[in-house]
Amino acid sequence: MINGINVQMPTADRNYCKFDGIKVLYYLSKKEEALPELYDTLQKSNDEGEICETIYIADRLIENGVKGVDKLYPALSRFNDTKSPNIQTFLAGVYRKTKVPDAFGPLVKMLIQNSINPPKEPQSFDPNEEIGGAILEYLA
Repeated sequence: MINGINVQMPTADRNYCKFDGIKVLYYLSKKEEALPELYDTLQKSNDEGEICETIYIADRLIENGVKGVDKLYPALSRFNDTKSPNIQTFLAGVYRKTKVPDAFGPLVKMLIQNSINPPKEPQSFDPNEEIGGAILEYLA
């Protein structure tokens, strides 16, 4: 299981996450062999940093041409109702690239819920930008 010990979430002074670069490169080097461990982490973790880092690794695997990342959808879908703008942003990014048909409805639902219940405090990420972009990608 991936641990998010070295993850730094966004702050008021930094609007991006910092992940463990060595760990990310390790999983990228494993390519398709990394997917079962990512799946396991996504199924079991409740740590926001660990979840974001794992989804980020999945995104980077896609960027590096690794096939089969779409098979993570059953584990990723666990976060379809999350209120975390950080998780929503990373999740929408992966959905945008994999275009798993089952993810379209949850993306629309996230966008509507975020519009009805906007955050009370300023957020480092605006997940609606990524969610909207993912929806547009599905429609293209």
